[in-house]
Amino acid sequence: MGGPILNQVNVVVTDMERSTAFYRLLGLELADPPPDWQPHHRPAASPGDGLDFELDSEAFAAQWNTGRTASASSAHVVIGFRLPGREAVDATYSRLTLAGYRGQQPPFDAFWGARYAVVEDPDGNPVGLMSPVAAADRRPPPPPPSPSW
Repeated sequence: MGGPILNQVNVVVTDMERSTAFYRLLGLELADPPPDWQPHHRPAASPGDGLDFELDSEAFAAQWNTGRTASASSAHVVIGFRLPGREAVDATYSRLTLAGYRGQQPPFDAFWGARYAVVEDPDGNPVGLMSPVAAADRRPPPPPPSPSW
């Protein structure tokens, strides 16, 4: 028997329409469920990659996670999306920030060989935008941060 396999990411959102608009602008194909479910659940089209991405309302999340607390400030996860190329990172970041979404990290050439940026979704979740890694663009990482204590 093998170990766990990551197969689903559910993002709990406070405003389904705003979040749907953000992720559609990002480029995801989100399904429109029956009208009574539209305020509570939007699955993304999954082209057979084995990973499901879904938006869920706080009310719906309370049904499947009774111990959940609505503390977005306690989240320490970046939702990462691979884009087809370096130019796509710049264009996507620009499209999202020009639409009013907050950029956390403007696009830059990361030491690991990819173009990378971070923008916030409507609930403040960091969304990473990354090009494929180019081995020729790799360089040594910067020194680790000094302890803050």
